[in-house]
Amino acid sequence: MSSEWTMKGGTFSHKNAQKEYGLTEDDIFEGIDSGKLQYRKNYVHGNPYYRLLRSEVEAYVLEKYGENHMDTKKNKNELKKINSELRKLKSREKVLLKRKKELTEILGK
Repeated sequence: MSSEWTMKGGTFSHKNAQKEYGLTEDDIFEGIDSGKLQYRKNYVHGNPYYRLLRSEVEAYVLEKYGENHMDTKKNKNELKKINSELRKLKSREKVLLKRKKELTEILGK
């Protein structure tokens, strides 16, 4: 069985935990100090950040803020991803329609 630390999507940085679940840095350090959140300290270009287990962060958020908070945050994040994907698709559609028009004109000659 694979460790949660090595599973894809099983961990994320404390900064992403803040964005995804609306936590403050103080919330995260409080969870670490209380032993509810395990962490591993990593560095990127000399800057430290903490890797956290997603399942522990979710359990911590549920305990601290309740299920309604977590559902709201998850739905907002999903909506943000959907809107981003829709913008990408609209942009791609414009490019394809322009190319279609060019090819139609070439073939029409």
